[in-house]
Amino acid sequence: MHGLLDIESLPRPEIEAILARSKDFQPAPKQPFQRFTTLQNRTVVNLFFESSTRTRTSFEIAARRLGAEVLSIAVAASSVSKGESLVDTLNTLGAMRPDAIVMRHAASGAPHFLSRYLPIPIVNAGDGTHEHPTQALLDARTILDRRGTLEKLRVAIIGDIAHSRVARSNIFLLSKFGVEVVLCGPASLLPREMGKMAPRVELTTDMETAIRDVDVIMMLRVQLERQHEAAFPEGEYFRFYGLRPEHVERAKPDVIVMHPGPINRGQEISSEVADSQRSAILNQVENGVAVRMAVLERVLAG
Repeated sequence: MHGLLDIESLPRPEIEAILARSKDFQPAPKQPFQRFTTLQNRTVVNLFFESSTRTRTSFEIAARRLGAEVLSIAVAASSVSKGESLVDTLNTLGAMRPDAIVMRHAASGAPHFLSRYLPIPIVNAGDGTHEHPTQALLDARTILDRRGTLEKLRVAIIGDIAHSRVARSNIFLLSKFGVEVVLCGPASLLPREMGKMAPRVELTTDMETAIRDVDVIMMLRVQLERQHEAAFPEGEYFRFYGLRPEHVERAKPDVIVMHPGPINRGQEISSEVADSQRSAILNQVENGVAVRMAVLERVLAG
């Protein structure tokens, strides 16, 4: 596997192999993560053009646990802030001969664009509103841990669908396993074309309809930084689209509640739900390291 740019073009067997391998990297209960030497003498460059704590740290830890050297570049303090172009930046990095580049960028398609210029494998850590492949993989790993299968599930993805690369990657991944996906959010944040991304995708603006009898509820952050229209009046978003205990009651009794983080309590989700037994939010964070270890190993060691 030469890099990981998206889920859309990733075949199902490749996804299954990554998910299976990530299970090997999960620590046993109350045990620390194991350290490996698989990527000893390899160098991974983390190049984040957008701020990120969870994803960047998760990739760093994953690479180090596999024995790789990690170089994280703070773009705001780099030559990019002095006007250097994206291609020049990557060519400069390429001349340093890293073995892989993990990249997050605000422009959709930026990792694909650079992969045509550089022979170095690029792992997409999120590009604009396009995709976030490792988030979808760790979400799938979390569902598998709780439910044992992805087949025949019904999943509701709720919130700012329009600006969500997480939603797109999850739709692509889940649809490869025949999952029924319900997208729900305010009409202004629910593009009709999202319903055409896969065969079994429904759209609704009604939260109670979306949640009825689902196996998994994925909440999304409202991405105010990507919205050009006015924000919602105080409390209005939570009133209609915030996940509360009474909503969870409408789903299946063993429903899983997920959120890619960072969570905004009292806006997208109530504390009662976020901290409940149904919540798998911390499991998602833990699985981020195991899944990214599996991805880096597959990209660099085959």
